[in-house]
Amino acid sequence: MTHRWLNYINMPTGEYLQYGGQAVIEGVMMRSPRYFAIACRSPKQEIVLQSEPIEATWIGRQKWLKRPFLRGTLALLDAMALGIKALQFSANVQLEEEKKEAPEGEAAKVVPDSKSASIQGFAVGGAMVFALIFGMFLFVFLPTYISDLLKARHWQDRSLNMLDGVLRITIFVIYVSVIGMLKDIQRVFQYHGAEHKAVNTLEANLPLTLENAKLQTRLHPRCGTSFIMVVLIISIFVFSFLPRPPIFLRMPLHMIALPIIAGFAYEAIRLAGRFKTKAITKLAFAPGLLSQFLTTREPTDDQIEVALIALKTVVEKEVERDQAVPVA
Repeated sequence: MTHRWLNYINMPTGEYLQYGGQAVIEGVMMRSPRYFAIACRSPKQEIVLQSEPIEATWIGRQKWLKRPFLRGTLALLDAMALGIKALQFSANVQLEEEKKEAPEGEAAKVVPDSKSASIQGFAVGGAMVFALIFGMFLFVFLPTYISDLLKARHWQDRSLNMLDGVLRITIFVIYVSVIGMLKDIQRVFQYHGAEHKAVNTLEANLPLTLENAKLQTRLHPRCGTSFIMVVLIISIFVFSFLPRPPIFLRMPLHMIALPIIAGFAYEAIRLAGRFKTKAITKLAFAPGLLSQFLTTREPTDDQIEVALIALKTVVEKEVERDQAVPVA
C-alpha cells in the first residue's frame, strides 16, 4: 500500500479518526476507533498478524462517559484492557503456540483458539487491578509517606502537597530509567519508537513506506508517556490546593480527583496531537515529549516494518467500512 491516506478522516458523526498504538513483545499493536491489529515478529522471523474489531464493553457503551473530560478515564481503562490482550497475544507468538504456516513471502497469521489468543475477562480484570494497586502505591502512598516525614519540620500543607507531586515525577523518571536498562525492555522501547514513526508518517500524509517512516521522529505528543507526565504535572497544581488529611483519607481523595485530572489531561493530549507541528504545542508539552526519550529508542528497519504492517491493516479496515476515504 503505497498511496497516501488522510490521517484524520471526517466521519458521519463529525468526529475524526485517530490512530495510535502500543509496543508489545517483539511487535506493535495499532488501533483505530473500531479496529485493532497486532503484528509481531516470531522467533522464525516471520511477521505474525492478527486483526479484530474492537468490541465495546458495557462501560464503553455508556454514551455519557464519552463526553469531553469524562472520556479520559474511559479511554485509559480501555487502553489498559486492550494492551493486556495485545501483550498476551505477543507472548503466545514468541512461544509459537497455535501458529499456522503462511505461504512463502506472505505474513504468517496466528489462528487463535479460546485458550491462547483470547484473554479471559478475569485475567484482564486481575491484571488491571494489580496495575492500579501498584500504581497507587508507587505514585500516591510512597510520595505521601516520604513527604509526611517532613511534618516535623513544620512544612505547610501546600508545600508538602507540591513536594508530593515533585516526588511522583521523580519516582516515575527513576522507575522508567531503571527498567529501560533491561535488554528486553530496550527492545520494547525500540518498537515503541517504531510505532511513533509509523503514526507520524500517516499523520504527515505520506505513503506508509519504510523510507518515509525512517525520516520521522520517534516522539509523539499523543503518547501514553506524555499522558502520564501531563497527569503528574496537573496533579501538582490541583493537589496543592486540596487539604492534607491523614494518609488513610488522602488515598481515597486522590482516587476521586484522579479521574478528573485524567479527563483534563486526555483532552490536552488530544489537542496536542491535532496541532503537534505548532511551536506553542511543542513548548507546552515539552516535558511529555522529553520523557519519551526514556520510553522510546531508535528502531531498526525490521521493527519499523512490523509497525507499518499493523498500521496499514487498521487503516485498510477503516477504508473497507466506507467511513474513511483514501487520498489519491
